[in-house]
Amino acid sequence: MEKINMFCFGFGQVAKNFIKKINAKNVNIKLTVTSRENSDQKVFDGIKYDSFQFSQNSFDKSLIKNLEASNYILISIAPINGEDIVLKNFQNIFKANKFKWLTYLSATSVYGDHKGEWVDEKSNTHPTSLTGTQRLKAEKLWIELAENQNLPVQIFRLSGIYSHESNVLKRLRTGNAKIIKKENQFFSRIHVEDIAEVLLKSLGKFKAKEIYNISDDRPASSEEVVLYGSKLLNMDPPKVVDLQSIESEMVKDFYKDSKKVDNKKMKEIFNYKLKYPTYIEGLNNIHNNLI
Repeated sequence: MEKINMFCFGFGQVAKNFIKKINAKNVNIKLTVTSRENSDQKVFDGIKYDSFQFSQNSFDKSLIKNLEASNYILISIAPINGEDIVLKNFQNIFKANKFKWLTYLSATSVYGDHKGEWVDEKSNTHPTSLTGTQRLKAEKLWIELAENQNLPVQIFRLSGIYSHESNVLKRLRTGNAKIIKKENQFFSRIHVEDIAEVLLKSLGKFKAKEIYNISDDRPASSEEVVLYGSKLLNMDPPKVVDLQSIESEMVKDFYKDSKKVDNKKMKEIFNYKLKYPTYIEGLNNIHNNLI
């Protein structure tokens, strides 16, 4: 693989796992990222990189030189107050430069509620939540830019992400897990390592203006997952909570949707076999590696 000049808008767990995967291939990588913190030079996984301040209201102008020199772009910053702040601030740079690979990380919340039925990339998108609505708006803007400027954009619609850092086992151990009972409620999930592996695969097998669901093979209710986690930890499961008693509007929004996310396109196009095909393998691995 050629030298990669990667610019990551946002440097959270998905981006970090992705960079680790690239680095493990001994690829010569130049890395630039953005953060809400002050600009600085840092080291990650043995890679010395530039981190530039970027927030809704301001950014370090020095990042523009690095962005213009980059040929691979990962965007994992969610819309803020309805705006995609990457497009808002840097659209002209994306119009002027010839990039090789640009991936926008969206979410399966764009589908809205499908009453427990399967959805694929051709399914209707009618989001019920504000976040889903804003994600869909951003997707359309990126695809529009890709069509108008011949920009190599792909969109990954991510299901609920879990990892060693963020998972139901941790929530159970800290007393923050709940069972919220609702009939015919299905959610899809994806382990962060599988997201990173598919991103890595896409570097060598890229097609512009494509959308992919990034999800595992087993949609399940949150109750099912919490009960399995409790069993792994040999704990009594938390009490069942009525949805109407939940104060968090974000949680209530989450439970408006029920759908099973189809991942066939992802697996076929990228010839990918999931490392964690269901939450069972994923949670077992996390549990076996608990410190």
